[in-house]
Amino acid sequence: MGNNSQSSTAVKSRKDESKSLSTHKFLIHQKGDHVGVATSQILEGEKVIGVFMDDNTEIQVVSHGDIPLGHKISLVQRKEGEPVLKYGVPVGITTSNWVVGDYVHTHNIKTARW
Repeated sequence: MGNNSQSSTAVKSRKDESKSLSTHKFLIHQKGDHVGVATSQILEGEKVIGVFMDDNTEIQVVSHGDIPLGHKISLVQRKEGEPVLKYGVPVGITTSNWVVGDYVHTHNIKTARW
């Protein structure tokens, strides 16, 4: 659980990428979260920007699948059976390996509650 690395992603200030990419397409509640939530449809192969709600920094990710509005995108690589953080707390367990940009839903995560 100690791996909060975002080595496959780039964290930048809002103004650095504003010229080359459109506005953000997903939100991350806080630093250390493993997933972001899509604020609009994300298409496979699309380079998208997410915004950390705790400090307004940005992260850039390439999507590995179509991600519907309100669904999750992976921000970190995870192995099967690892906990998933959202809101800074474990909300699920991976049921398969993830890479940065994967669509996260019931096919590759189960709830931490049951």
